[in-house]
Amino acid sequence: MSLAFAPALPLKDLHPGIAPGWWPPAPGWWALAAVVLVLSLALVRWWGLRQRRRQVVATLFDATLAAAPTPVAQVAAMSELLRRAARRVDPRADRLEGDDWLRFLDAGLPSPAFLQGPGALLRDGAFRPEVDPAEVAALRDVARRRFLDWMRRA
Repeated sequence: MSLAFAPALPLKDLHPGIAPGWWPPAPGWWALAAVVLVLSLALVRWWGLRQRRRQVVATLFDATLAAAPTPVAQVAAMSELLRRAARRVDPRADRLEGDDWLRFLDAGLPSPAFLQGPGALLRDGAFRPEVDPAEVAALRDVARRRFLDWMRRA
């Protein structure tokens, strides 16, 4: 068969069809949107609970110190709070005493604040008859940071 004998075919131009509209989306896009929404809500809730827990822990530290009537009692309260928080890091940490306790408090800090800094007041400050309120304020800053750090980790 040769092409010379083939009948002439009437060919016409092809016209592209109409593109599908973007709305309404396919069911897969609805499912993806639902998953993204649920994950976003879960993330926001988790973040909110985490912030709330941080605030509660900070309030606990501040309220405990505010309830202590004297600077000596404040030092004792800080020591107790730090020992409770230390048990979250190491269950045997509350049994440490003296310089071992202060070294444990300094562990992981960029510069020692307890063994050689204002935190050294924890060694015997709760047993003194009088304590300088300025020393207690300096201790409060480092003890609060350490307490919040340990409570945040746990």
